[in-house]
Amino acid sequence: MPQLPHRSLGGLAVSTVGLGCMSLSGAYGAAEDAASETLIRDAVARGVTHFDSSDMYGWGHNEGVLGRALKGLRDQVVLATKFGQTQNPGGPNGVNGRPDYVKSACEASLQRLGVEAIDLYYQHRVDPAVPIEETVGAMADLVQAGKVRFLGLSEARPETIRRAHAVHPIAAVQTEYSLLYRAEAEETRATTRALGIGFVAYAPLGRGFLTGAIRAFADVDGRRAAHPRFQEANFAANRALVEKVEAMAAAKGCTPSQLALAWVLAQGEDVVAIPGTRYLPRLEENLGALKVALTPDEVAALAAAVPVGAAAGMRYPKGAMDAVYL
Repeated sequence: MPQLPHRSLGGLAVSTVGLGCMSLSGAYGAAEDAASETLIRDAVARGVTHFDSSDMYGWGHNEGVLGRALKGLRDQVVLATKFGQTQNPGGPNGVNGRPDYVKSACEASLQRLGVEAIDLYYQHRVDPAVPIEETVGAMADLVQAGKVRFLGLSEARPETIRRAHAVHPIAAVQTEYSLLYRAEAEETRATTRALGIGFVAYAPLGRGFLTGAIRAFADVDGRRAAHPRFQEANFAANRALVEKVEAMAAAKGCTPSQLALAWVLAQGEDVVAIPGTRYLPRLEENLGALKVALTPDEVAALAAAVPVGAAAGMRYPKGAMDAVYL
């Protein structure tokens, strides 16, 4: 098996590029379980060790797919999953950070994944009704019980991270981070870096925008259609930003995806990325970003071409935006 570069998330070593598994549960179009399981095993064969799931992805379906795919491969991978979002038919997802729920959610995830311990367990969304100290206290109990190895937070603001870290060491914080959307992520990283916490960039390709594959408004489908950045009023402005990345990638001799991922990874040794895909060629393309070396001037030029805050539209619909960065 090839050895990919690794980085540390608060002491947990993972492949610098991992696989975000959300799209394997129908988020961006239909996914066939057998094909998804094959993709996961193909990723392991190519040196990927970091697999990121959630009990919200297909409401348990995703963890089941991941668990089946990794049978016999458990000792080669780092399993990350998340809890905290709850179903709310007809409206935005709910959230639950109560200690009793933390523990029952973990038991359910362990069963679906078919493992005795989860390597990295995240609170998916902060529950504003429950002090973070109480939620992380329950998560720490799971570590003590041997059911979880490392703890993480997703979409938590700096103050919340500091409070959580005071209860139990937080190994990783994940936040949406790409050339297109980075203001909150860079504020978060100032805190995680100071505390020795790893940073996991999800949606590092702007939910597909930065691949260059979405060229016209007519190409927008599925989950993307609900996101403001892909809606007609914002599409042209964001597509113009992507065109800048495409031009720079052509000059560099790589694909837009590889350039965008290389830029994220160039932000520091504390940063890893978990781009998602359903397709082996895309996975291989993403891993190719590890061979794209950027000079400091190139990193700065990309940041200047797509300035912080330049993207048009919020990164989530209003209801979902109310649940992030808490």
